[in-house]
Amino acid sequence: MPRLSVPAPFRIRSYRFQWPADLLTSWAFEMETLILGWYMLVETGSVLLLTVFGALGYGGTLLAPMLGVASDRIGHRVVLAGMRAVYAAVATTLLVLAIAGALTPLLVCVLAAIMGLVRPSDMGLRATLIAETMPSDRLTAALGISRTTYDSARVAGALAGAGLFAAYGMAVAYVVIAGFYLCGALLTLGVEPVRPAKPAIAVGADMSPWRDLREGLVHVWSTPSLLAFVCLAFLFNLTAYPISNGLLPYVARDIYRIDQTGLGLLVASFSFGALLGSVALSRAGGTIRLPRVMIVSALVWYALLLVFGRMQSLPAGIVTLMIAGFAQSLSMVAHAVILLRASDQRLRGRIMGVRMLAIYSLPLGLLTAGALIERIGFEGTVTAYALVGLIFIVLIAVHWRAALWGPRGGT
Repeated sequence: MPRLSVPAPFRIRSYRFQWPADLLTSWAFEMETLILGWYMLVETGSVLLLTVFGALGYGGTLLAPMLGVASDRIGHRVVLAGMRAVYAAVATTLLVLAIAGALTPLLVCVLAAIMGLVRPSDMGLRATLIAETMPSDRLTAALGISRTTYDSARVAGALAGAGLFAAYGMAVAYVVIAGFYLCGALLTLGVEPVRPAKPAIAVGADMSPWRDLREGLVHVWSTPSLLAFVCLAFLFNLTAYPISNGLLPYVARDIYRIDQTGLGLLVASFSFGALLGSVALSRAGGTIRLPRVMIVSALVWYALLLVFGRMQSLPAGIVTLMIAGFAQSLSMVAHAVILLRASDQRLRGRIMGVRMLAIYSLPLGLLTAGALIERIGFEGTVTAYALVGLIFIVLIAVHWRAALWGPRGGT
């Protein structure tokens, strides 16, 4: 199969709207996460409360399957645009509180919990919307380029957020964040509407959303490749993302003794590597064996996190995070492509919703990490998480070997 050029997905009109919408939303996510994470750590001085704040952002994971059902019924574009309007409203509320000088750690947690009701579903729905509007031969390239919206946001968005916060304060930073969310919602509405797939049964109680949800759960449970991917997603969120995402404010302040600008640099280093990984995979298109890329890259990711936990030098930590970000991106883009290709098109929204349930392990991982750091330290916690991740990746790869390497899993 000939390689597709990177701009190929942009020949699709919907993608030309969705990509900038996803980019602005991702930038706002990263600016907000960095600013509020630093605010919570400085105001409370507690790594445990930092992890509580991080966990609140994922409370809506349990709602993700129902949002998937709703998107299958009324359209992925409509649901995603509505979610982004909610982000803009919450950010505007926080802006008003910051201007009034009324912001407190408690109010930040409350607003994070509200945002967390819908935010966990954003990545899954944006991937589903791409799969709905993109020809299959461009899907790998499209998802790879789409991933750059997230990775570039964690580079430029993190640095911009840290810079704005340090130079002008929270209020100015939130003017930009709220504006990004609003523009993202409006651009999402520019995506071509696609008629939702008709359900197989169209009468009476069988049309209930609970039946739709049950159908999605049964489909995932009875399809070995889908079940394997959901288990991997659960593992990544439980043991990897708490280290490379949620705990970086603690690493910046207590391990490397740097300020919020240094925190932005740490976040950006991991994400710059991830950005390179996304671009590399989008260039490869359909020429590589995605399941092998997913598994091998995940093993490398955990091995590098194990090394990062022992780094006491900031430059060495930055380099390690950058390479870990590259491996993480290869694994997660391959994961998304395989999952969407293995999914029944009629069930994609609810299947991605079920997959987003795996994110529920992230707050569990964050809260556990916060408690463990206070008992056994950062190095011991990272070592334990990385070893658990390495062991279970091998077990999952062996247990579902036929599904992962077979005709469906290997697509």
